[in-house]
Amino acid sequence: MDRIATFKSFIDRNPKDPFPRYGLAMEHKTRGELELAWAAFQDLLSQFADYVPTYLMAGGTLTALGRSAEAADIYGRGVTVATQRGDSHARGELETALAELTPSLDSQARPQ
Repeated sequence: MDRIATFKSFIDRNPKDPFPRYGLAMEHKTRGELELAWAAFQDLLSQFADYVPTYLMAGGTLTALGRSAEAADIYGRGVTVATQRGDSHARGELETALAELTPSLDSQARPQ
């Protein structure tokens, strides 16, 4: 069975578990199906906003799509959620990703 179909069947069987949705999003990302990955991450964020792993991967997907400002927003939201959940490791990863993204955002904001 196709991995996408497998993840979808897991979601259907246990819709209150965020992990299969995360797996679906990551499978799309791995395949280079970035728009589909982002759609799956959006679904995950809307239903499980406290699922910390989502934020780093969703932000990275947006960055790959060239949507840096949106990625920065996702990373920032992730820092807040990770802090609330006491996940200092994830918070550090998200802060690093945000810091790496910030110089490109600054150069985009400056008039040429």
